[in-house]
Amino acid sequence: MNSVYPYNLHNDCVECGIGYGAHLSSCSFGSGPAANTKDTNPKDVIGAKKAKLSVVPSSVLLDVGLAMLEGASKYGRHNYRVAGVRSSVYYDAAMGHVMDWWEGQDIDPDSGLSHVTKAIASLVVLRDAMFQGKLTDDRPPRARVHKSDFNAKAAAIIDQHADKAPRHYTITDGEELPE
Repeated sequence: MNSVYPYNLHNDCVECGIGYGAHLSSCSFGSGPAANTKDTNPKDVIGAKKAKLSVVPSSVLLDVGLAMLEGASKYGRHNYRVAGVRSSVYYDAAMGHVMDWWEGQDIDPDSGLSHVTKAIASLVVLRDAMFQGKLTDDRPPRARVHKSDFNAKAAAIIDQHADKAPRHYTITDGEELPE
Protein backbone atom coordinates (compact mmCIF):
# COMPACT_ATOMS: atom_id res chain seq x y z
CA MET A 1 0.00 0.00 0.00
CA ASN A 2 1.12 3.52 -0.76
CA SER A 3 1.17 5.42 2.53
CA VAL A 4 2.04 8.67 0.77
CA TYR A 5 -1.15 8.74 -1.33
CA PRO A 6 -3.46 5.94 -0.17
CA TYR A 7 -6.04 6.31 -2.98
CA ASN A 8 -6.53 4.49 -6.26
CA LEU A 9 -7.28 6.24 -9.57
CA HIS A 10 -10.97 6.39 -8.63
CA ASN A 11 -10.04 8.28 -5.45
CA ASP A 12 -11.13 5.42 -3.21
CA CYS A 13 -8.96 4.54 -0.24
CA VAL A 14 -6.91 1.44 -1.03
CA GLU A 15 -7.28 0.37 2.62
CA CYS A 16 -11.03 0.65 3.20
CA GLY A 17 -12.52 1.43 -0.24
CA ILE A 18 -14.30 4.56 0.96
CA GLY A 19 -14.34 7.55 -1.40
CA TYR A 20 -11.95 10.43 -0.76
CA GLY A 21 -14.43 12.94 0.69
CA ALA A 22 -16.01 10.49 3.15
CA HIS A 23 -12.64 8.89 3.83
CA LEU A 24 -11.31 11.98 5.55
CA SER A 25 -13.66 11.57 8.47
CA SER A 26 -14.37 7.84 8.59
CA CYS A 27 -11.28 5.74 7.73
CA SER A 28 -9.00 4.46 10.43
CA PHE A 29 -6.04 4.30 8.06
CA GLY A 30 -4.66 7.37 9.78
CA SER A 31 -1.67 8.27 7.60
CA GLY A 32 -0.99 9.98 4.32
CA PRO A 33 -2.71 13.17 3.21
CA ALA A 34 -6.07 12.19 4.72
CA ALA A 35 -4.63 12.39 8.23
CA ASN A 36 -3.26 15.87 7.55
CA THR A 37 -6.23 17.32 5.66
CA LYS A 38 -9.29 18.93 7.14
CA ASP A 39 -12.57 17.46 5.91
CA THR A 40 -13.92 21.00 5.94
CA ASN A 41 -11.61 22.01 3.09
CA PRO A 42 -13.90 22.02 0.03
CA LYS A 43 -10.92 22.10 -2.34
CA ASP A 44 -9.98 18.57 -1.24
CA VAL A 45 -13.30 17.10 -2.33
CA ILE A 46 -13.56 19.14 -5.54
CA GLY A 47 -9.91 18.82 -6.53
CA ALA A 48 -9.85 15.07 -5.95
CA LYS A 49 -12.13 14.51 -8.93
CA LYS A 50 -10.30 16.68 -11.48
CA ALA A 51 -7.89 15.53 -14.17
CA LYS A 52 -4.53 14.77 -12.59
CA LEU A 53 -1.22 16.02 -13.86
CA SER A 54 0.39 14.64 -10.71
CA VAL A 55 0.19 11.13 -12.21
CA VAL A 56 2.44 12.06 -15.14
CA PRO A 57 6.18 11.99 -14.38
CA SER A 58 7.63 15.50 -14.51
CA SER A 59 10.82 14.24 -16.15
CA VAL A 60 8.82 12.87 -19.08
CA LEU A 61 6.86 16.12 -19.45
CA LEU A 62 10.07 18.13 -19.44
CA ASP A 63 11.73 15.79 -21.94
CA VAL A 64 8.70 16.00 -24.27
CA GLY A 65 8.85 19.77 -23.79
CA LEU A 66 12.37 19.70 -25.23
CA ALA A 67 11.18 17.76 -28.27
CA MET A 68 8.28 20.18 -28.71
CA LEU A 69 10.75 23.09 -28.39
CA GLU A 70 12.85 21.56 -31.14
CA GLY A 71 9.76 21.37 -33.36
CA ALA A 72 8.78 24.94 -32.49
CA SER A 73 12.31 26.13 -33.33
CA LYS A 74 12.15 24.41 -36.73
CA TYR A 75 8.53 24.93 -37.80
CA GLY A 76 7.03 27.58 -35.50
CA ARG A 77 5.28 27.11 -32.17
CA HIS A 78 1.87 25.46 -32.51
CA ASN A 79 2.11 25.50 -36.31
CA TYR A 80 0.17 22.23 -36.39
CA ARG A 81 -2.86 23.95 -34.85
CA VAL A 82 -3.04 26.33 -37.79
CA ALA A 83 -1.77 24.20 -40.67
CA GLY A 84 -3.27 20.94 -39.44
CA VAL A 85 -1.63 17.53 -39.70
CA ARG A 86 -2.06 14.34 -41.70
CA SER A 87 -2.38 11.09 -39.77
CA SER A 88 0.11 9.28 -42.00
CA VAL A 89 2.89 11.82 -41.44
CA TYR A 90 2.74 11.58 -37.65
CA TYR A 91 2.18 7.81 -37.67
CA ASP A 92 5.31 7.44 -39.80
CA ALA A 93 7.29 9.80 -37.55
CA ALA A 94 6.25 8.07 -34.32
CA MET A 95 6.76 4.56 -35.69
CA GLY A 96 10.11 5.51 -37.20
CA HIS A 97 11.39 6.74 -33.85
CA VAL A 98 10.05 3.67 -32.02
CA MET A 99 11.69 1.36 -34.58
CA ASP A 100 15.00 3.20 -34.34
CA TRP A 101 14.88 2.88 -30.55
CA TRP A 102 13.84 -0.79 -30.75
CA GLU A 103 16.77 -1.53 -33.05
CA GLY A 104 19.20 -0.10 -30.50
CA GLN A 105 19.63 3.54 -31.49
CA ASP A 106 18.62 5.28 -28.27
CA ILE A 107 19.34 8.85 -29.36
CA ASP A 108 18.07 10.60 -32.49
CA PRO A 109 21.26 11.84 -34.20
CA ASP A 110 19.51 14.91 -35.63
CA SER A 111 18.24 16.29 -32.32
CA GLY A 112 20.28 14.55 -29.64
CA LEU A 113 17.01 13.59 -27.94
CA SER A 114 15.70 10.13 -27.14
CA HIS A 115 13.86 8.41 -29.98
CA VAL A 116 11.17 7.49 -27.43
CA THR A 117 10.73 11.17 -26.57
CA LYS A 118 10.52 12.10 -30.24
CA ALA A 119 7.85 9.41 -30.76
CA ILE A 120 5.84 10.76 -27.82
CA ALA A 121 6.10 14.30 -29.20
CA SER A 122 4.80 13.05 -32.56
CA LEU A 123 1.84 11.45 -30.80
CA VAL A 124 1.25 14.63 -28.78
CA VAL A 125 0.89 16.62 -32.00
CA LEU A 126 -1.33 13.93 -33.51
CA ARG A 127 -3.60 13.82 -30.46
CA ASP A 128 -3.77 17.62 -30.19
CA ALA A 129 -4.81 17.79 -33.86
CA MET A 130 -7.59 15.31 -33.06
CA PHE A 131 -8.77 17.45 -30.14
CA GLN A 132 -8.59 20.68 -32.15
CA GLY A 133 -10.31 19.34 -35.27
CA LYS A 134 -7.14 19.89 -37.30
CA LEU A 135 -6.46 16.27 -38.31
CA THR A 136 -6.65 15.13 -41.90
CA ASP A 137 -7.38 11.46 -41.36
CA ASP A 138 -5.67 9.71 -44.25
CA ARG A 139 -5.48 6.30 -42.61
CA PRO A 140 -6.23 3.40 -44.93
CA PRO A 141 -9.71 1.83 -45.02
CA ARG A 142 -10.50 -0.10 -41.84
CA ALA A 143 -8.91 -3.53 -41.67
CA ARG A 144 -11.02 -6.67 -41.40
CA VAL A 145 -8.49 -8.29 -39.08
CA HIS A 146 -7.00 -6.74 -35.98
CA LYS A 147 -4.09 -7.44 -33.67
CA SER A 148 -6.35 -9.37 -31.30
CA ASP A 149 -7.19 -11.80 -34.13
CA PHE A 150 -3.57 -12.95 -34.16
CA ASN A 151 -3.33 -13.61 -30.40
CA ALA A 152 -4.85 -17.10 -30.58
CA LYS A 153 -2.38 -18.02 -33.33
CA ALA A 154 0.51 -16.67 -31.25
CA ALA A 155 -0.66 -18.67 -28.23
CA ALA A 156 -0.83 -21.84 -30.38
CA ILE A 157 2.73 -21.31 -31.62
CA ILE A 158 3.99 -20.79 -28.07
CA ASP A 159 2.10 -23.86 -26.81
CA GLN A 160 3.44 -25.95 -29.71
CA HIS A 161 7.00 -25.19 -28.62
CA ALA A 162 6.43 -25.22 -24.84
CA ASP A 163 8.87 -28.12 -24.42
CA LYS A 164 11.73 -26.06 -25.84
CA ALA A 165 13.88 -23.56 -23.97
CA PRO A 166 15.67 -21.47 -26.59
CA ARG A 167 17.95 -18.67 -25.57
CA HIS A 168 16.37 -15.30 -26.26
CA TYR A 169 18.97 -12.69 -27.14
CA THR A 170 18.87 -9.07 -26.02
CA ILE A 171 20.66 -5.87 -26.89
CA THR A 172 23.51 -6.74 -24.51
CA ASP A 173 24.36 -9.80 -26.65
CA GLY A 174 25.17 -7.59 -29.62
CA GLU A 175 27.42 -5.09 -27.86
CA GLU A 176 30.37 -6.05 -30.06
CA LEU A 177 28.52 -4.95 -33.22
CA PRO A 178 29.63 -1.62 -34.68
CA GLU A 179 27.19 1.30 -34.50
